[in-house]
Amino acid sequence: MSTKFDFGGKVVLISGVGRAGQIGNAIALAFGGAGGRIVACDRNAVGVAERVREFQSLGIDARPAAGDLTEPDVARLCVEIAIRQFGRLDAVINVAGGLTTYGPIEGTDLAGFEREIAINLKTAYLLSKSAIDALADTRGAIVNFASVAYYQPQPLIAVYAAAKAGVAALTQSLALELLPRGIRVNAVAPGMVRTADNVASAGPGTRFVELQQITDSVLFLASDAAAGISGHILPVTGGAT
Repeated sequence: MSTKFDFGGKVVLISGVGRAGQIGNAIALAFGGAGGRIVACDRNAVGVAERVREFQSLGIDARPAAGDLTEPDVARLCVEIAIRQFGRLDAVINVAGGLTTYGPIEGTDLAGFEREIAINLKTAYLLSKSAIDALADTRGAIVNFASVAYYQPQPLIAVYAAAKAGVAALTQSLALELLPRGIRVNAVAPGMVRTADNVASAGPGTRFVELQQITDSVLFLASDAAAGISGHILPVTGGAT
């Protein structure tokens, strides 16, 4: 069990947990290691089932929830699984997303734009919305994934940056809206995280954020140690400005 945070008895719903070695998988392992009970969500049914079996082999109490989180019924189902299996929900971690549209805006078609908005912003919106009543019962927390791209403009990723700016705005607005219901809403804004995919695609001299730096930041924001923090976008850049 983690010595930094204690999530014993708490239930954490995490999206984007379909692939080993990626951010969602690392976050699920970290919450499980801290005693949390996990509902792992991903559109990849085979992948999320594999991840859950791995978690269970490590003694983590975990359940799978498979489906396309850009669909409202799937987002509601994930929350229903948490309540049905564990009887409560304490935190929602919206990891699902990613950079899929790269290149000049002139070459970006509408389908690419809509996909980027859907996987990054729509998923966070739908899962957060679906979880409100359950989180209000536990005075729980939502942690979203923005990106340094939303406040450090870069060429060739305009659509991704716009989607992540939307996540940041959603985070801050929901923090105010859900304050009366006792729900905290924050986000992390990582730089380039050291995963196998990112290492393979990054150029020379890239400064990576380590997975543990991400997991520690997310667990902190979801924990009682951050009880006084809501509406904050936390840059996690490995020390880079």
